[in-house]
Amino acid sequence: MLNNKSILITGGTGSFGKMFAKLIFERYPNVKRLVIFSRDEQKHYQMGMEYPENKYRAIRYFVGDVRDESRLISAFEGIDIVIHAAAMKHVHIAEYNPMECVKTNILGAENVINAAFKTGVKKVVALSTDKAAAPINLYGATKLASDKLFIAANNIKGKRDLAFSVVRYGNVMGSNGSVMPFFLKKRKEGVLPITDKRMTRFNISLEDGCEMVFNAIENAWGGEIFVPKIPSYKITDVATAIAPECKQVEVGIRPGEKLHEEMITASDSFNTLDLGKYYAILPQQPIFDVEAYKKHFNAKEVPAQFCYNSGTNDQWETIESLRALVKKHVDPSFDLK
Repeated sequence: MLNNKSILITGGTGSFGKMFAKLIFERYPNVKRLVIFSRDEQKHYQMGMEYPENKYRAIRYFVGDVRDESRLISAFEGIDIVIHAAAMKHVHIAEYNPMECVKTNILGAENVINAAFKTGVKKVVALSTDKAAAPINLYGATKLASDKLFIAANNIKGKRDLAFSVVRYGNVMGSNGSVMPFFLKKRKEGVLPITDKRMTRFNISLEDGCEMVFNAIENAWGGEIFVPKIPSYKITDVATAIAPECKQVEVGIRPGEKLHEEMITASDSFNTLDLGKYYAILPQQPIFDVEAYKKHFNAKEVPAQFCYNSGTNDQWETIESLRALVKKHVDPSFDLK
């Protein structure tokens, strides 16, 4: 699928970009070019040590910011597929620096779209977040706006052979700022701070997040928001799995946090299809024949008022499964002893 293709990842020096690069080189040895686009010079240096250009001859490192459309246009020349992973994502930092979040997450998305229009890009897959569904914080609101921009871009592409789609998933195990590495670090202190003992979250591995992007590259018709069917966990179960001997102390929900996360709201249900492994939220005005889409993917409509919520999910991680996942995806040296 990606052999002889040129791919660019915005925000490519982050957790997702490094895993996606790893999988591409494992699965597609004849990939033509893999461009890592990021504004962080230090992370470029660090990733370059792991994936040096003299060994991974397809890889290229472009320092640039999605806020800079002209730099994107330059980077997109000759690119077939763009994965848009760049974002300002820390909720509390976005609340304190709102316009910086808007510039990166919304204006940056528009720049990616315009750069794709002005070059020969064939597919754009944008990464979203569960916080974009019924957002209560600025980060979620900017990602919802970003999703809307990418979906609407399909309506104005003209005769270009170009499709935009979005993948939306929950908390990624072991990613920067996630709860599992935080608890692993805090357990030596004997106390784990818990925002609220009722809190739940969706759970996905970094590799499974990458699989969603591969799926979108291969199967998107343009305008879909793909959502995975994944388990939830209780925050107290994560704490118990990692440090059963530690005291769990409630410290209160931080500004902009929810008790439970949603990925599909009841309002989305009227445009949502069950594809089997994933759900697809279709645009309200799709550019394709919906009946043909259903037939092609053997898709079924979800019930009216269907809501995909981490608190009412029918799949749950257990304390035992969480321990196995921590060891596999976060810290191979993890051991309760």
